[in-house]
Amino acid sequence: MSELLWASLAGGLGGGARYTVDTIVTGKHRAGKFAAGLPLGTLIVNVTACLLMGFLTGFVGGRGDWQEWQIILGGGFLGGYSTFSTASVEAAKLWGKRRSGAALAHALGMAFSSMLAILIGIWVGASI
Repeated sequence: MSELLWASLAGGLGGGARYTVDTIVTGKHRAGKFAAGLPLGTLIVNVTACLLMGFLTGFVGGRGDWQEWQIILGGGFLGGYSTFSTASVEAAKLWGKRRSGAALAHALGMAFSSMLAILIGIWVGASI
């Protein structure tokens, strides 16, 4: 039960961290959540979440004593921090504004950069 409680608390902190990073990147003074016409805050949040999740996965690997931390930090904090659903909504909004090129660039760029970040994170984490 304590693992569930800690993961839940970490998820709340992750959500707060996501809001903070997105606000810093896009700035409160801009209209909406789009910086330079694209949702850059969400991109940065998701790529850093993937990098950290990859690192955590690579680092924990066969270390059984770190499994609980992987759940708390990975599923909890990074689960609350990252936001696939927001990225999908932002791509749909771009598409709805007839900005299909930007929508596809955002969706494909998010997928590619997130996968690359995961792979780099796993490699670095496993190297330690």
